[in-house]
Amino acid sequence: MNIEIISGSPRQQSLTVRAAYAVQKWFQKNTQHNVGIIDCREHQLPWVEKVFNSIDNTPDQWKPLFERIFKADAFIFVTPEYNGSYSPSLKNMVDHFPKQLHKTLGVVTASNGGFGGMRAAQQLILLGAGLFTVVCPQLLVIPTIDKKIDENGDLIDLAFEKSIHNFASEYLWLAEKIASK
Repeated sequence: MNIEIISGSPRQQSLTVRAAYAVQKWFQKNTQHNVGIIDCREHQLPWVEKVFNSIDNTPDQWKPLFERIFKADAFIFVTPEYNGSYSPSLKNMVDHFPKQLHKTLGVVTASNGGFGGMRAAQQLILLGAGLFTVVCPQLLVIPTIDKKIDENGDLIDLAFEKSIHNFASEYLWLAEKIASK
């Protein structure tokens, strides 16, 4: 199965990307799935004017990115919290591609504060429904990420492995069931 983790933070010194790296490492260690990271910092998409509904309708400069999107069997969105919601760069990216009917969506949020982006997680659940994905009910909400995961995605707080495991296991159960249909 091809899983794409979309890291939605536009900040060069992103703390949230640590969560994307940590989740990817868990999948690489525990599964045979192909799990990539699409980092919004590397793709400066223009503000959405048109949905790229096929590879043929995608401008040449964005074709490699959107080939990954179209080939994905499932997604995990990772975002910081911006004023009670997910990042504008994540929203802009997903607005460029069409509905993702019957694909599983995992929700990961993080912050250096005590709530871990919980309000952003709630908003991503709504976005997932709007994209026609099947949102995994097991969320990964990471408060004080700077004390749990380092800049390489390695755990500082080894007890946090259980939270990643619980999220990833439930996500995989759902994604594998849906992808096999």
